[in-house]
Amino acid sequence: MRSKNQHQQLYGDILKGVSRSFYLTLRILPVAVREPIALAYLLARAADTLADTTVLPSEQRLAQLHKFKGFVAEPESAADCADIQSALQGQLENDDEQRLLSLLPQLFSLLAMQSEQDRSLIRQVVTTLTDGMVFDLESFPAEESGEVKALQMQEQLDHYTYMVAGCVGEFWTQVSTAHVAALSHWDSNRLTELGVQFGQGLQMTNILRDLPRDLRIGRCYLPQAWLDQHQLSIEQLHDKSNSDLARPLLQHGLRLALQRFEAAQQYLLAIPPYCIRLRLAALWPLMIGLGTLEKLSASHLWLDVDATIKVDRRWVYKMILKSLFMVGSNGLLSSWIEAETQKCLAAG
Repeated sequence: MRSKNQHQQLYGDILKGVSRSFYLTLRILPVAVREPIALAYLLARAADTLADTTVLPSEQRLAQLHKFKGFVAEPESAADCADIQSALQGQLENDDEQRLLSLLPQLFSLLAMQSEQDRSLIRQVVTTLTDGMVFDLESFPAEESGEVKALQMQEQLDHYTYMVAGCVGEFWTQVSTAHVAALSHWDSNRLTELGVQFGQGLQMTNILRDLPRDLRIGRCYLPQAWLDQHQLSIEQLHDKSNSDLARPLLQHGLRLALQRFEAAQQYLLAIPPYCIRLRLAALWPLMIGLGTLEKLSASHLWLDVDATIKVDRRWVYKMILKSLFMVGSNGLLSSWIEAETQKCLAAG
């Protein structure tokens, strides 16, 4: 039986250290869904640490990710995952990430102990997320090469955003319907699709925000077809003085993100008003996403790698306070979301 201290360490201290804003969302979730979602997050975060570290060359990272996927498929065999742990032992600058990797055996043990349904759902989402990390390493040049490559078509972008975020909306929906009786009336297929688009909208926001930093590690997630449409080159995106020149490209991405957030609004309003915790857990990332898009749309420093374009902590606290008064009303929430959407459009 897992100890209380182990539980607190994994779902408290470690999760808080590696999850940043997600920790806030997790804490508001109903207890019934908190553990499977937290466990899936920690496993995915461990895989992300393997994928993103520059300590290992990309070929070794790929090998470690494939081993990781094997342990996710058969967690009972992961009691000794020393190869994964030793590959980065003592080499990570982030102490929380190092501690997370040191606790991989416990994470896999917890996965094996979940109910059959939860174990299957966690396996599926973590495997898909890891496939997204493998896609990154296989599709783009090595960070140290100095080369940059763009995805070719929007279909690739949609597939990528599904693997690294849309699948989370799918997982979130399936776990919620499995554990929250109030959702038994949900049209599972429709809400799953809306959840996928919700996740894709959040990832599209991240892609737009992080474009300058991604370019510097060889990755352009905005498709070449978009660049061609707006008569832009990857080289031009490297120059921060071209932020205004590249504004049509930014607006193209903003429109796609806002379309996804229309689905997110439908998803949010489908949650019964009395399921306050579930509503808040969906509302907060949606509002943060819209707030980030508004700042991006208003910025003339979009391509500046040194510019920080994000909502600040005070904005988040004010949003949370406002949400507590509006969460139970579909009308108030719709008006709020539509007002924030109009700000994004007006700023552009």
